[in-house]
Amino acid sequence: MIPVVFVHGFMGGSKQWAAQQDAFEGAPMVTVDLPGFGDNAHLKPLSSIDAYAAWVLQELKDQGITRFHLVGHSMGGMIAQDMVAQAPNRVVQLVLYGTGAQGVLPGRFETIETSKQRALADGATATARRISATWFLERDKSLAYNACAQIAERSHIDAILSGLDAMNQWNGTENLPTLEAHTLVVWGDHDRTYPWSQTEQLWRTLPNASLAVIPNCAHSPHMEKPELFNTVLSDFFAA
Repeated sequence: MIPVVFVHGFMGGSKQWAAQQDAFEGAPMVTVDLPGFGDNAHLKPLSSIDAYAAWVLQELKDQGITRFHLVGHSMGGMIAQDMVAQAPNRVVQLVLYGTGAQGVLPGRFETIETSKQRALADGATATARRISATWFLERDKSLAYNACAQIAERSHIDAILSGLDAMNQWNGTENLPTLEAHTLVVWGDHDRTYPWSQTEQLWRTLPNASLAVIPNCAHSPHMEKPELFNTVLSDFFAA
């Protein structure tokens, strides 16, 4: 069967996908830890989205994985878009989840430079816990918050700064009409990170896209409502 590859987002890691294990009717599930994050926190982080995309493609090639379904979450969704642009024949179906086509969102709550300065002032651990709380509808009271924050805390300050720089430099808007893979755009209806305008842009601009909105969730429905999230993805891959 065709494997399903999951690419996590900023300050994420492969262990965020624990609730998706064995959820796709026998299809092999492959998770990666980007350099500087999760189980690869010891590796030097990269400084651009396209470099992360090339790294994941090579990592999969080294594992003998040539064709795959691809799920990208948040910053991982940016990476997934660049993976399709770099190697369109390798991606069978694409899920862009809690993400957008611009690294710097219009009307962002603060500039990237301010975020970098705040991370330097607060430290990596405090930054990880503060940011992780925004990914859940009930913030730090969510049952999934602590597990998510513990993964985020593995990110060193250089990875946090590099991730912010990578997003700051990236804009995938021009590529959208060329991404022809069958695509599912997934959004939590209370996502504080990516507003509806970003989700709608993906859905309406990609040539072959469907939309799924997960109710009463913020940025991480795969941890807030894993059974519903898994059902939506399983139905998409089966099609």
